[in-house]
Amino acid sequence: MNRFEGKNILVTGGSSGIGAASAIAFAREGARVAITGRDAESLARVKAELGPNALALVSEAGDVSAQAELVAELQTQMGVIDGVFINAGVAKFGPLPQIDEALWDSSFDTNVKGPYFLIQRLAPLMTRGGSLVLNGSINAHIGMPNSSVYAASKAALISLAKTLSAELLPQGVRVNVVSPGPVSTPLYGKLGLAPDQAKSMAADIQAQIPLGRFGTPEEIAATVLHLVSKESGFIVGTEIIADGGMSQM
Repeated sequence: MNRFEGKNILVTGGSSGIGAASAIAFAREGARVAITGRDAESLARVKAELGPNALALVSEAGDVSAQAELVAELQTQMGVIDGVFINAGVAKFGPLPQIDEALWDSSFDTNVKGPYFLIQRLAPLMTRGGSLVLNGSINAHIGMPNSSVYAASKAALISLAKTLSAELLPQGVRVNVVSPGPVSTPLYGKLGLAPDQAKSMAADIQAQIPLGRFGTPEEIAATVLHLVSKESGFIVGTEIIADGGMSQM
């Protein structure tokens, strides 16, 4: 299929994991894709799979001024945007006594503040019939210990999807959320855990998933593409949870 032939798509946090899988899937269906991330080398590797017209832009997701610069560059290079996957985020965990203000600010800047002001600036570039998809998390629903700040930031993002959907719908732009459960991505390697601790944590999490396994980035990407495509034209302000049944148990 070429559902996105001639469409301009932005994927934030597109240098690895769910973001990279989504960007590659969009490109395979005909889209011109722009990806963002912090690491230029990782972005370049993904860009090589996206085709010669793709854009790879270094951008700090939690920096509001960087969002303004990003949108200015997108306007210059693409003109208009047909679909957006707000995927960039950070996951920082710790028990309540160990949480400090810096961790709180970093989490909310990257997961909520930056995306909010990026959407604010992107809205004038969005085409009628366009779609925004936000990457939430089942952590906003399940009350997992040590995830208080991360879960709160994702809950805020999910709430924004509903209110922003109401605001953007008059201009023909739909807003929805995909909330993944545990997915096999590099995120788990960035938690600062020793290898044995990471292995033990993964085993504990997997035991809580009725399907008995982690999801794959490609499985989440398939849901993202569905939400951006015309096939989902009657889905508005909705959260799709893709977690192997974890939040239902």
